[in-house]
Amino acid sequence: MALTAAADEGVAEVVTRYPPYSAVVGWMLFDWAAQPYFTLITTFVFAPYFATHVAADPATGQALWGFATAAAGLLIALASPVLGAIADASGRRKPWIAAFGALLVIGASLMWIGEPGNPAIIPPLLIAYAIATVGVEFATVFNNAMMPSLVPPHKIGRLSGSGWALGYVGGIISLVIVLGFFAANPQSGRTLFGFVPLFGLDPATFQGDRITGPLTALWFVVFVLPMFLLTPDFPAKLSARAAVRGGLTDLRATLRELPQHRSMLAFLIANMIYTDGLVSLFAFGGIYAAGTFGWNTIQIGSFGVTLAVAATFGAFAGGRLDDLLGPKRVIAGSMLLLLLSIAGILLIDKDSILFIKVAPPVPGGALFAAPAEKAYLLLGCLIGIAGGPLQAASRTLLIRMAPQDRIAQFFGLFALTGKVTSFIGPLLIGFVTAVTASQKAGMAVLVLFFLAGLVLLARVKDK
Repeated sequence: MALTAAADEGVAEVVTRYPPYSAVVGWMLFDWAAQPYFTLITTFVFAPYFATHVAADPATGQALWGFATAAAGLLIALASPVLGAIADASGRRKPWIAAFGALLVIGASLMWIGEPGNPAIIPPLLIAYAIATVGVEFATVFNNAMMPSLVPPHKIGRLSGSGWALGYVGGIISLVIVLGFFAANPQSGRTLFGFVPLFGLDPATFQGDRITGPLTALWFVVFVLPMFLLTPDFPAKLSARAAVRGGLTDLRATLRELPQHRSMLAFLIANMIYTDGLVSLFAFGGIYAAGTFGWNTIQIGSFGVTLAVAATFGAFAGGRLDDLLGPKRVIAGSMLLLLLSIAGILLIDKDSILFIKVAPPVPGGALFAAPAEKAYLLLGCLIGIAGGPLQAASRTLLIRMAPQDRIAQFFGLFALTGKVTSFIGPLLIGFVTAVTASQKAGMAVLVLFFLAGLVLLARVKDK
């Protein structure tokens, strides 16, 4: 970001010059590159596959996946603010994105080893998942920190929402590719489009589900390149050793000052709680559907496509509402919609809606033909519509409140609050599910997260 001074009647005016539109598009393509990890692996294909075919049973699988997610989240929480502070001191963002992107690629590629019915493969598989999760989350921290240099402040909300929307489109396309050409029904041996899986992938050993790991890695490598080629980085300011010393000093000073900035502190704590709830909701939504309705990969994936389409429109519209109404109102409205959706999900079973008995799904029947499945599909769309704006508006609010010379550091704190308790949601879901042997009881704990987030958000002054 270059600054030029222009004199106007003896008064110096500082004009900020932003990079060309191609740089903005390159930056947004990071969301496109990274989103398949969340769509294919953590939500709609690999996680449900792990719970239903790798683990002993869906409840055990949900618990194990929750514990692995919690371990990765704790590591991310502890390291994010430190790395963000160092990045601010050094001035560079892209080297960090490249390094952690490599972890994503390695971890995701290794998830191919997750063959069904092999208990010995579970520990290394969960380690690979944790490595990939750490990589994608850290890379996102530094990509987010580039935003203020790309567009004027009054367009930050639109940029954030458009990035999320583009990411969801990438997730949809990757999911359609997997369902249409790779993942087949084990009974019929055919994909959603009626094809035999490409490359001779074996439906009996769920190779079409497992290919999502290597596919996610390849997708990221290809589509993150425009960001590296087109989007300018901040210039280097300090050597690596000096950046570490300066970054840690700045972080200590920021943490000492933070209690004096009550509004920022309230927002970071609110983000900590509602992000934990949202991540847990997305992470376990597919697993919950697999256990409740007995959905296979094609059914869960079709549900995911529908949800992602709703999320795309939600993120795009949320970005406009963000610039119009302010990010705080968008966050609050999104949480209310999520609370309504969770309450609805808890009142749905395969043979009942709101305690009213309905016809259960028929094995081998039409897609989403049962009334309970249609109700779950509708609620999933509401979750998608609310989830995109909640995440996009949160990073917009952080940018509006944080000092611009410490933006990566505050995005590190933002990631800290988004991850420091991120093990609690999955851990509680895993613990309650294991103790009660009920997926519904495990999911019910998420209501508390969004209620607490709303209460704390009310204390935030975003002006």
